Amino acid sequence: WPHAAVPPAAAFGAVAAASYRGPGNNDTRANRALPILLWWSGSLFPHFPGDTERIDCPRGSCLVTRSRRVARHRRTKALIFYGTDFRAYEAPLPRLPHQTWALFHEESPMNNYVLSHAPGIRLFNYTATFRRESDYPLTLQWLPGAGYLRRPAAPLAEKEAWRRQGYAPVLYVQSHCDVPSDRDRYVRELMKYIQVDSYGKCLHNRELPSERLKDTSTATTEDSEFMTFIGRYKFHLALENAICNDYMTEKLWRPMHLGAVPVYRGSPAVRDWMPNNLSIILIDDFDSPQELAKYLDFLDKNGEEYMKYLEYKKPGGIKNQFLLESLERREWGVNDMTLPNYLNGFECFICDRENTRVKEEQEHKKSRGKFPAPRPRIAQFKHMGCPVPTPGFGSVEELSGGDSWKEMWLQDYWQSLDQGEALTAMIHRNESHQGRFWDYMHEIFLKRTRQH
Repeated sequence: WPHAAVPPAAAFGAVAAASYRGPGNNDTRANRALPILLWWSGSLFPHFPGDTERIDCPRGSCLVTRSRRVARHRRTKALIFYGTDFRAYEAPLPRLPHQTWALFHEESPMNNYVLSHAPGIRLFNYTATFRRESDYPLTLQWLPGAGYLRRPAAPLAEKEAWRRQGYAPVLYVQSHCDVPSDRDRYVRELMKYIQVDSYGKCLHNRELPSERLKDTSTATTEDSEFMTFIGRYKFHLALENAICNDYMTEKLWRPMHLGAVPVYRGSPAVRDWMPNNLSIILIDDFDSPQELAKYLDFLDKNGEEYMKYLEYKKPGGIKNQFLLESLERREWGVNDMTLPNYLNGFECFICDRENTRVKEEQEHKKSRGKFPAPRPRIAQFKHMGCPVPTPGFGSVEELSGGDSWKEMWLQDYWQSLDQGEALTAMIHRNESHQGRFWDYMHEIFLKRTRQH
């Protein structure tokens, strides 16, 4: 392992940035003496252009790499997995006792429901997820800062003029259909009671005014023309693709940035993070889409009541100290080149803990047991813990037997539990043959069938 020099700025997409090496420390060890952290999901390796880098973190230094040839090296202390890419049947087995597993998963729970069950999440020792309870929380990953929320909204007069031109009070822009939250089923029912302009592929009923705005790349970035266009709407339907505590994306924060009122379904704990007590409308506060439509119609016709939802944009309007303090404590930045990104931050989080663990193991060995061995750290269910998907409208019992959402997402959720249990069984028995994984899956399936 040669000394890893700081690489020159390297292009990544359209952005050029030097590889981040940590805040620095007084660790004088040579690279050959450092713990190694292996990014098992090599496509996420946050250093360019090489495969290996030395990082200098607050408590000590480490080597980070995406080269799997060191997977079984005695100095490879941690494997870092990207949750979306983690497959139980492809896990590196047998699991070595001197290695910890770390999970980075900032994306939707729908990408890997294995992680939403206790057997799946407890495979890991360190976690960085959207849940505030995880070891390295990424909850506010889509919110650059409080200033993002303070951006002035389009004047009410402009929004009223927009309405007089025939545009709906409510906007829906979604092209990812058939998701666990089953949002289209709800929106389809809501459309029976209030006008909704839907520009995406899902429930499409209106065309964007120019070819440029129809371009997917424009619609998924904060393009100024697109933002101005959608910012004229009074309400944005902001439904996440999956339901889980603290899973909040740009679908929530972008409308708030623009000064449109989000009509939201997603994190059940979303109120904890809101700038004040009246800034979003929660779908689940209403008994039915019809009741929600009545309330939206009331606000549409009463400008003074509508504007109360935008008071957080005034000076001093953000009253939520928990939100402000969470943003202040956050050590990584969003679109801020003066701060590390959360990938590099999580690397240092692991590096510091692995250096501490190595030190404690050495002291335990030298003391011949008088000094206690480090206790194993195991992730908890609440580090992800997302609930079983439910229909966007109505109940599971009301769905037809051939309902595509029911067949896809309920099956995926419960099969993911089986996969976590199968992998756990293989680790406990020190097995590594992939065929045994499917044997365990079959045994678990038969056991569940007998129980039901």
